[in-house]
Amino acid sequence: MTETARLFIDSKCSLGEGPLWHPGRQQLFFFDINEESLFAANTAGEIVESWLFNESVAAAGIVDNDTLAIVTENGLIRFDLTVGGINRLEDIERDIPTNRANDSRVHPSGAFWIGTMVKDEGPKDGSVYHYRAGTLTRIIENAAIPNATCFSPDGRIAYWSDTPTQKIMKCATDPETGLPIGEWELFADVSGHRGYPDGAVVDSQGYLWNARWGGSCVVRHAPDGSIDRIIEVPVSQVTCPAFGGKDLKTMFITTASKGLSEEQLAKEKLAGGVFAIELEIPGLPESTVIL
Repeated sequence: MTETARLFIDSKCSLGEGPLWHPGRQQLFFFDINEESLFAANTAGEIVESWLFNESVAAAGIVDNDTLAIVTENGLIRFDLTVGGINRLEDIERDIPTNRANDSRVHPSGAFWIGTMVKDEGPKDGSVYHYRAGTLTRIIENAAIPNATCFSPDGRIAYWSDTPTQKIMKCATDPETGLPIGEWELFADVSGHRGYPDGAVVDSQGYLWNARWGGSCVVRHAPDGSIDRIIEVPVSQVTCPAFGGKDLKTMFITTASKGLSEEQLAKEKLAGGVFAIELEIPGLPESTVIL
C-alpha cells in the first residue's frame, strides 16, 4: 500500500525545517532557514503567528508554554512567544561567519544536540554540540551537513547522519546527561535507496522516521536499520518529520524549494510546503530543554 502525505500548509518555504509540535499550545512550529523566519500553525493548517529574525534560525526546543529555546546562526537564544523577547543564552560559532546552525533536537535528558554547517555546503567544517544546563560541549567534528539527530525513547541511543555520506549512524548515550558514551557505528546505509538522509524523528515504538532530501519520501526504519515502510511526499526535497496532534498520531513533514530550477518548480508547485499524514503509531512528545 502506498501512503502519500497531504498538503497541510502551502508555505512555499525556501528551506522549511525544524518542525516542532508544542502540546501545551496545540501548535506546530516550523522554520524557513533561508528566510530567517519562524511560523506557528494551528491544527487547521493556518499560520497564526510568524516571527522574522535578523539571522538564520533552524530548530527549537520547548522550555515552557510561552518560551522556546531557538538554535540560530550565532548560537542559542531563549525566545518569549508572548512578546517576542530574545535572551541570548550561548554563542556557538559566532566567530565563524561562514557557518550556520542546522538540524538539532532535544534528548530525553533535556540536553540540546545542536548541529552547525558551512552555509555554502560542501566543506566538512560543521560540528555537533551538546548543550545542557548552561554547559556547551562539542561532541562531533568535521561534519558537512549534520542531520537526522534523534534519540531512542529511553535516551540510550542517539542517531545522526552527515547527509552526503548517505549513512545514518548510531551511538550509545547516557540517558541522564545525553552525552555520547560509545563509538559511532552504522545504523543504516541508504546509498542504495532514494535521496539523502535529512531530518529524522523516533516514534513510540523506537522506529526511526527519516526524511529523504531528493527522494520525495519519509522512510521508517526498524531498530535494526531495515526499511519498514515508506511515506510518499509529492515534492522532492523532503527535510524533516515531526509527530503532533492531540494524540501524536499526525506526522508533519517540512520541505524545501531552494535550488530547484524553473522547470522543476513548475512540476513541484507545492515545494516548500508542510505536509501531513495520519498514522496509527503515535510519536513521542518532544523533550523539554534544560537551560
